[in-house]
Amino acid sequence: MQENLFISVIIPVFNSEKFIGRCLRSLINQTLKKKNYEIIIINDGSNDKTRNEIIKYKKNNFKIINNKNNLGLAKSLNIGVKAATGSLMVRVDSDDWVHKDFLNIMSTFLFHNKDLDSVACDYTVTNSKEKNIKIENCLKKPIGCAIMFRLQHILELGLYNEKFKYAEEEAFRKIYLKKYNITRLPISLYRYRQHKNNRSKNAEMVKHFRNKLKNV
Repeated sequence: MQENLFISVIIPVFNSEKFIGRCLRSLINQTLKKKNYEIIIINDGSNDKTRNEIIKYKKNNFKIINNKNNLGLAKSLNIGVKAATGSLMVRVDSDDWVHKDFLNIMSTFLFHNKDLDSVACDYTVTNSKEKNIKIENCLKKPIGCAIMFRLQHILELGLYNEKFKYAEEEAFRKIYLKKYNITRLPISLYRYRQHKNNRSKNAEMVKHFRNKLKNV
């Protein structure tokens, strides 16, 4: 991994006291040298013990942004993007975690393939107790995480649409793919945890905002 390539990892958090520690440990223990990436945590007005869990890892010099109120995922992501200083950016959700080589493999792939705009890896779906369920193809069943972007492209496109309370990633992807590409790495480096509080469980809201995608 070349040392002039810097990665911003953005973690939006809301009421994730049970899972945020697992997420952070997976990012602390990356094989990539710590000087080559930063971790930006946006605590979106959590009212549980999420903040206490984050503080346990404060010696790792994370950038921690605490929203006074719950602003929603899209706004929190945009706050994180604006705070990023890397040339590459990747989102990791607070209830998920990553393989130790996640940042190293993804960033090295983009460094050696400068004609590619972004890269996504396959992911393993797990249950709440971290038992593996199945591996998914990241292009056939895309999620908002595990995609490493060139940061300038996100800034150029105007960030995430804050009108989307759900399906914000789908709205962004629709605009992104009109100009740029997402290349698949057929290796599972991301763990996508399913549990009863997943945002995607709110079927009515998901359906409402997916209908709005027709106008994007």
